[in-house]
Amino acid sequence: MPRPKGFDPTEVLDAAVDTFWRKGYAATSAQDLVDGTGLGRGSLYHTFSGKQQLFSEALRRYEETSATRVEEMLAAPGTIRARIRRVLMDVVEDETASSAGHRGCLAVNAALELGGIDEEVTARVRHNFQRVENAFHVEYVAARQEGEIGASRDPRALAQFTLAAMYGLRVLGKTADRQVLTQVVETTVQAL
Repeated sequence: MPRPKGFDPTEVLDAAVDTFWRKGYAATSAQDLVDGTGLGRGSLYHTFSGKQQLFSEALRRYEETSATRVEEMLAAPGTIRARIRRVLMDVVEDETASSAGHRGCLAVNAALELGGIDEEVTARVRHNFQRVENAFHVEYVAARQEGEIGASRDPRALAQFTLAAMYGLRVLGKTADRQVLTQVVETTVQAL
């Protein structure tokens, strides 16, 4: 009979997400992961088989929390423009919070660091982006049916545009101030 694990895998993944998010994939050492998760090297590598698999699982966990957050905000009451503004301003809040440390988005950071180089990471990030784009698309289809946006507007193109604005805010948030980020939000919402 296998020995039960003495730790919560979700907590370990959350700690790994935080470690990779702060340092990036390449700069995160095995010791950083041991320190961040509280697991010994043996337990860590027995459970995840290595840094690459742990990173992939951390990206999956990050998607669960970040994409779900976007989906929940889009499902809230309000006009399409108000809900899109709320999602984008949530990004601004994340990026300008002193506790965030200008970390950006783990998926965007992974795309910039390993996209096109590591097939598994590229696929995981693509899935994350597609999930958020699809959430925007569903809302734009409904908004067009309800007359909130013009009948000639392409919901898929609007979803891609909003996705680009959202992740652009994540990148800009590493160096830009709140005023610049807020102006991007308002310009995006006006363009809908």
